[in-house]
Amino acid sequence: MTINSGKQHVDKIDADSRIDPPGGTVITIVVDNRVENGLVEEHGLSLRIETGNRAILFDTGQGKALRPNAEQLGVDLKKINMLVLSHGHYDHTGGVAEVLRLATKADVYCHAGVVQPRYSIRDGKARAIHMPRKSMSAIDELSEERLHWIHEPVMISNTVGITGPVPRETNFEDRGGPFYLDPEGQRVDMIDDDMALWIRTGGGVVVCVGCCHAGLVNTLRYVTELTGKNAIRAVIGGFHLVNADSRRLEETVRALRVIDPEMIVPCHCTGDEATGVLQRELGGRVHPGVAGMTFRF
Repeated sequence: MTINSGKQHVDKIDADSRIDPPGGTVITIVVDNRVENGLVEEHGLSLRIETGNRAILFDTGQGKALRPNAEQLGVDLKKINMLVLSHGHYDHTGGVAEVLRLATKADVYCHAGVVQPRYSIRDGKARAIHMPRKSMSAIDELSEERLHWIHEPVMISNTVGITGPVPRETNFEDRGGPFYLDPEGQRVDMIDDDMALWIRTGGGVVVCVGCCHAGLVNTLRYVTELTGKNAIRAVIGGFHLVNADSRRLEETVRALRVIDPEMIVPCHCTGDEATGVLQRELGGRVHPGVAGMTFRF
Protein backbone atom coordinates (compact mmCIF):
# COMPACT_ATOMS: atom_id res chain seq x y z
CA MET A 1 0.00 0.00 0.00
CA THR A 2 1.31 3.44 -0.90
CA ILE A 3 0.12 6.87 0.18
CA ASN A 4 1.15 9.73 -2.10
CA SER A 5 0.86 13.25 -0.80
CA GLY A 6 2.82 16.45 -0.87
CA LYS A 7 3.32 15.96 2.88
CA GLN A 8 3.88 12.25 3.35
CA HIS A 9 4.85 9.02 1.60
CA VAL A 10 4.28 5.65 3.23
CA ASP A 11 5.04 2.24 1.70
CA LYS A 12 4.01 -1.20 2.89
CA ILE A 13 4.32 -4.55 1.14
CA ASP A 14 1.41 -6.99 1.14
CA ALA A 15 2.11 -10.71 1.17
CA ASP A 16 -0.89 -11.60 -0.97
CA SER A 17 -2.51 -9.43 -3.63
CA ARG A 18 -3.80 -12.23 -5.84
CA ILE A 19 -7.44 -11.18 -5.65
CA ASP A 20 -6.71 -7.53 -6.38
CA PRO A 21 -8.14 -6.26 -9.69
CA PRO A 22 -5.53 -5.76 -12.43
CA GLY A 23 -3.57 -2.64 -11.53
CA GLY A 24 -4.85 -2.72 -7.96
CA THR A 25 -7.03 0.00 -6.48
CA VAL A 26 -6.29 3.73 -6.47
CA ILE A 27 -8.30 6.16 -4.33
CA THR A 28 -7.90 9.93 -4.64
CA ILE A 29 -9.43 12.49 -2.29
CA VAL A 30 -10.77 15.06 -4.77
CA VAL A 31 -12.82 17.23 -2.38
CA ASP A 32 -12.35 17.74 1.34
CA ASN A 33 -12.48 20.41 4.04
CA ARG A 34 -8.67 20.46 4.03
CA VAL A 35 -6.48 20.70 0.94
CA GLU A 36 -2.89 20.82 -0.21
CA ASN A 37 -0.99 22.05 -3.28
CA GLY A 38 -3.36 24.92 -4.08
CA LEU A 39 -6.54 22.86 -4.46
CA VAL A 40 -9.96 24.37 -3.72
CA GLU A 41 -11.09 23.87 -0.12
CA GLU A 42 -14.73 23.04 0.54
CA HIS A 43 -16.92 21.63 3.31
CA GLY A 44 -17.69 18.38 1.55
CA LEU A 45 -16.26 15.11 0.33
CA SER A 46 -15.59 13.37 -2.97
CA LEU A 47 -13.40 10.33 -3.65
CA ARG A 48 -12.37 8.96 -7.03
CA ILE A 49 -11.84 5.19 -7.00
CA GLU A 50 -10.09 3.29 -9.79
CA THR A 51 -10.33 -0.47 -9.49
CA GLY A 52 -10.17 -2.93 -12.36
CA ASN A 53 -12.03 -1.35 -15.26
CA ARG A 54 -14.21 0.74 -12.94
CA ALA A 55 -13.88 4.49 -12.53
CA ILE A 56 -16.08 5.31 -9.54
CA LEU A 57 -16.88 8.69 -8.02
CA PHE A 58 -18.01 8.40 -4.41
CA ASP A 59 -19.91 11.60 -3.55
CA THR A 60 -19.39 14.97 -5.26
CA GLY A 61 -18.89 17.59 -2.53
CA GLN A 62 -20.93 20.81 -2.79
CA GLY A 63 -19.97 21.17 -6.44
CA LYS A 64 -17.70 24.22 -6.61
CA ALA A 65 -14.45 22.42 -5.80
CA LEU A 66 -15.04 19.22 -7.75
CA ARG A 67 -14.18 20.23 -11.30
CA PRO A 68 -11.15 22.47 -10.61
CA ASN A 69 -9.67 19.92 -8.20
CA ALA A 70 -10.35 17.07 -10.61
CA GLU A 71 -8.58 18.95 -13.40
CA GLN A 72 -5.55 19.71 -11.23
CA LEU A 73 -5.36 16.10 -10.01
CA GLY A 74 -5.73 14.59 -13.48
CA VAL A 75 -9.13 13.09 -12.70
CA ASP A 76 -11.17 12.94 -15.91
CA LEU A 77 -14.81 13.24 -14.86
CA LYS A 78 -15.90 12.24 -18.37
CA LYS A 79 -14.51 8.77 -17.73
CA ILE A 80 -16.50 8.15 -14.55
CA ASN A 81 -18.73 5.13 -15.17
CA MET A 82 -20.24 4.81 -11.68
CA LEU A 83 -21.44 7.55 -9.30
CA VAL A 84 -22.20 6.36 -5.77
CA LEU A 85 -23.89 8.70 -3.27
CA SER A 86 -23.38 7.96 0.41
CA HIS A 87 -26.44 10.00 1.48
CA GLY A 88 -28.50 12.98 0.42
CA HIS A 89 -26.87 16.00 2.10
CA TYR A 90 -25.82 18.98 -0.04
CA ASP A 91 -22.12 18.67 0.79
CA HIS A 92 -22.03 15.23 -0.83
CA THR A 93 -24.45 15.75 -3.74
CA GLY A 94 -23.93 19.31 -4.95
CA GLY A 95 -21.85 18.25 -7.96
CA VAL A 96 -24.21 15.53 -9.24
CA ALA A 97 -25.54 17.56 -12.19
CA GLU A 98 -22.03 18.51 -13.33
CA VAL A 99 -20.80 14.92 -13.11
CA LEU A 100 -23.75 13.55 -15.07
CA ARG A 101 -23.39 16.29 -17.68
CA LEU A 102 -19.81 15.17 -18.31
CA ALA A 103 -20.08 11.44 -17.62
CA THR A 104 -22.95 10.77 -20.00
CA LYS A 105 -22.94 7.00 -19.54
CA ALA A 106 -22.34 6.79 -15.79
CA ASP A 107 -24.68 4.68 -13.67
CA VAL A 108 -25.86 6.17 -10.36
CA TYR A 109 -26.19 4.16 -7.16
CA CYS A 110 -28.02 5.66 -4.18
CA HIS A 111 -30.82 5.15 -1.68
CA ALA A 112 -34.22 6.59 -2.57
CA GLY A 113 -34.03 8.78 0.53
CA VAL A 114 -31.33 10.99 -0.99
CA VAL A 115 -33.91 13.27 -2.63
CA GLN A 116 -36.09 14.06 0.40
CA PRO A 117 -36.18 17.52 2.05
CA ARG A 118 -33.79 17.84 5.00
CA TYR A 119 -32.97 20.47 7.59
CA SER A 120 -30.54 21.22 10.35
CA ILE A 121 -32.06 23.19 13.23
CA ARG A 122 -29.78 25.07 15.63
CA ASP A 123 -30.80 27.83 18.05
CA GLY A 124 -34.33 27.63 16.68
CA LYS A 125 -33.21 28.38 13.10
CA ALA A 126 -33.77 25.85 10.33
CA ARG A 127 -31.27 25.53 7.50
CA ALA A 128 -31.94 23.46 4.38
CA ILE A 129 -29.22 20.83 3.91
CA HIS A 130 -30.83 18.59 1.29
CA MET A 131 -29.61 17.79 -2.19
CA PRO A 132 -29.70 20.86 -4.46
CA ARG A 133 -32.58 20.96 -6.94
CA LYS A 134 -30.23 20.82 -9.95
CA SER A 135 -28.83 17.56 -8.63
CA MET A 136 -32.33 16.19 -7.99
CA SER A 137 -33.35 17.10 -11.54
CA ALA A 138 -30.27 15.43 -13.01
CA ILE A 139 -31.11 12.21 -11.18
CA ASP A 140 -34.77 12.44 -12.18
CA GLU A 141 -33.77 12.68 -15.85
CA LEU A 142 -31.78 9.43 -15.77
CA SER A 143 -33.12 6.38 -17.54
CA GLU A 144 -34.22 3.40 -15.47
CA GLU A 145 -31.21 1.48 -16.76
CA ARG A 146 -28.76 3.99 -15.29
CA LEU A 147 -30.41 4.71 -11.93
CA HIS A 148 -30.06 2.06 -9.24
CA TRP A 149 -31.94 2.51 -5.96
CA ILE A 150 -30.05 0.68 -3.20
CA HIS A 151 -32.03 -0.62 -0.23
CA GLU A 152 -29.89 -3.63 0.68
CA PRO A 153 -26.29 -4.78 0.24
CA VAL A 154 -25.29 -5.09 -3.41
CA MET A 155 -22.17 -5.94 -5.42
CA ILE A 156 -21.49 -3.51 -8.28
CA SER A 157 -18.48 -5.50 -9.52
CA ASN A 158 -16.64 -8.67 -8.52
CA THR A 159 -14.69 -6.78 -5.85
CA VAL A 160 -16.78 -3.68 -5.04
CA GLY A 161 -19.88 -3.62 -2.85
CA ILE A 162 -22.30 -1.09 -1.38
CA THR A 163 -23.62 -1.72 2.12
CA GLY A 164 -27.12 -0.36 1.69
CA PRO A 165 -28.54 1.07 4.95
CA VAL A 166 -26.31 0.21 7.91
CA PRO A 167 -27.84 -1.47 11.00
CA ARG A 168 -27.44 0.71 14.08
CA GLU A 169 -26.48 -1.49 17.00
CA THR A 170 -24.07 0.48 19.19
CA ASN A 171 -25.41 2.47 22.13
CA PHE A 172 -22.86 5.27 21.86
CA GLU A 173 -23.23 6.36 18.23
CA ASP A 174 -25.90 8.73 16.93
CA ARG A 175 -26.65 10.47 13.64
CA GLY A 176 -24.34 13.34 14.57
CA GLY A 177 -26.53 16.43 14.75
CA PRO A 178 -29.99 18.06 14.98
CA PHE A 179 -31.29 16.75 11.67
CA TYR A 180 -34.96 16.87 10.65
CA LEU A 181 -37.21 16.20 7.66
CA ASP A 182 -39.19 19.42 8.16
CA PRO A 183 -38.21 23.01 9.06
CA GLU A 184 -40.40 22.93 12.18
CA GLY A 185 -38.37 20.07 13.68
CA GLN A 186 -41.34 17.73 14.12
CA ARG A 187 -39.92 14.80 12.13
CA VAL A 188 -36.48 13.54 13.12
CA ASP A 189 -34.22 12.60 10.22
CA MET A 190 -32.38 9.38 11.10
CA ILE A 191 -30.53 9.63 7.76
CA ASP A 192 -31.50 6.08 6.90
CA ASP A 193 -29.99 6.47 3.44
CA ASP A 194 -26.45 6.54 4.88
CA MET A 195 -24.34 3.91 3.06
CA ALA A 196 -20.69 2.96 2.59
CA LEU A 197 -18.73 1.46 -0.29
CA TRP A 198 -16.13 -1.26 0.11
CA ILE A 199 -13.45 -2.80 -2.10
CA ARG A 200 -12.00 -6.27 -1.58
CA THR A 201 -8.20 -6.38 -1.98
CA GLY A 202 -5.59 -9.02 -1.30
CA GLY A 203 -4.62 -7.37 1.98
CA GLY A 204 -8.18 -6.91 3.25
CA VAL A 205 -11.19 -4.68 2.66
CA VAL A 206 -10.91 -0.94 1.95
CA VAL A 207 -13.97 1.00 3.15
CA CYS A 208 -15.05 4.40 1.81
CA VAL A 209 -17.50 6.38 3.95
CA GLY A 210 -19.28 9.69 3.39
CA CYS A 211 -20.27 10.91 6.85
CA CYS A 212 -20.96 7.73 8.84
CA HIS A 213 -24.28 9.04 10.13
CA ALA A 214 -24.98 5.39 10.98
CA GLY A 215 -21.81 5.40 13.08
CA LEU A 216 -18.24 4.52 12.13
CA VAL A 217 -18.20 1.43 14.33
CA ASN A 218 -21.60 0.24 13.10
CA THR A 219 -20.40 0.70 9.53
CA LEU A 220 -17.13 -1.18 9.92
CA ARG A 221 -18.75 -4.04 11.82
CA TYR A 222 -21.39 -4.35 9.10
CA VAL A 223 -18.81 -4.38 6.31
CA THR A 224 -16.90 -7.08 8.19
CA GLU A 225 -20.10 -9.11 8.40
CA LEU A 226 -20.92 -8.62 4.71
CA THR A 227 -17.43 -9.55 3.52
CA GLY A 228 -17.09 -12.75 5.52
CA LYS A 229 -15.07 -11.45 8.45
CA ASN A 230 -12.29 -10.16 6.21
CA ALA A 231 -9.82 -7.77 7.82
CA ILE A 232 -10.38 -4.05 7.36
CA ARG A 233 -7.33 -2.83 5.46
CA ALA A 234 -8.31 0.85 5.43
CA VAL A 235 -11.21 3.19 6.10
CA ILE A 236 -11.28 6.54 4.29
CA GLY A 237 -13.80 9.40 4.56
CA GLY A 238 -15.91 11.42 6.97
CA PHE A 239 -16.51 9.90 10.41
CA HIS A 240 -18.87 12.63 11.73
CA LEU A 241 -17.21 12.83 15.11
CA VAL A 242 -17.09 16.63 15.07
CA ASN A 243 -19.81 16.82 17.74
CA ALA A 244 -18.89 13.62 19.57
CA ASP A 245 -18.62 13.75 23.35
CA SER A 246 -15.80 12.14 25.30
CA ARG A 247 -17.72 8.90 25.86
CA ARG A 248 -18.37 8.39 22.18
CA LEU A 249 -14.73 9.08 21.33
CA GLU A 250 -13.53 6.67 24.02
CA GLU A 251 -15.90 3.93 22.86
CA THR A 252 -14.99 4.52 19.23
CA VAL A 253 -11.28 4.17 19.96
CA ARG A 254 -11.93 1.04 22.01
CA ALA A 255 -13.93 -0.52 19.15
CA LEU A 256 -11.35 0.46 16.54
CA ARG A 257 -8.66 -1.33 18.52
CA VAL A 258 -10.74 -4.49 18.24
CA ILE A 259 -11.63 -4.03 14.56
CA ASP A 260 -7.94 -3.24 14.01
CA PRO A 261 -7.91 -1.47 10.61
CA GLU A 262 -4.43 -1.14 9.16
CA MET A 263 -5.03 2.45 8.07
CA ILE A 264 -7.51 5.11 9.17
CA VAL A 265 -7.98 8.28 7.08
CA PRO A 266 -10.32 10.77 8.80
CA CYS A 267 -11.67 13.45 6.47
CA HIS A 268 -14.41 16.08 6.14
CA CYS A 269 -16.75 15.94 9.18
CA THR A 270 -14.48 14.03 11.55
CA GLY A 271 -13.36 17.24 13.26
CA ASP A 272 -9.91 18.35 14.38
CA GLU A 273 -10.40 17.36 18.01
CA ALA A 274 -11.58 13.86 17.16
CA THR A 275 -8.81 13.43 14.60
CA GLY A 276 -6.30 14.40 17.29
CA VAL A 277 -7.77 11.82 19.67
CA LEU A 278 -7.54 9.12 16.99
CA GLN A 279 -3.92 10.02 16.28
CA ARG A 280 -2.98 10.06 19.96
CA GLU A 281 -4.71 6.78 20.78
CA LEU A 282 -4.13 4.80 17.57
CA GLY A 283 -0.78 6.15 16.46
CA GLY A 284 0.78 5.85 13.03
CA ARG A 285 -2.12 4.04 11.42
CA VAL A 286 -4.05 7.35 11.41
CA HIS A 287 -3.36 9.59 8.40
CA PRO A 288 -5.53 12.76 8.40
CA GLY A 289 -6.96 13.14 4.92
CA VAL A 290 -6.73 16.19 2.69
CA ALA A 291 -7.83 16.78 -0.90
CA GLY A 292 -4.93 15.79 -3.13
CA MET A 293 -3.92 12.60 -1.31
CA THR A 294 -3.79 9.38 -3.34
CA PHE A 295 -3.82 5.86 -1.89
CA ARG A 296 -2.63 2.85 -3.90
CA PHE A 297 -3.54 -0.65 -2.79
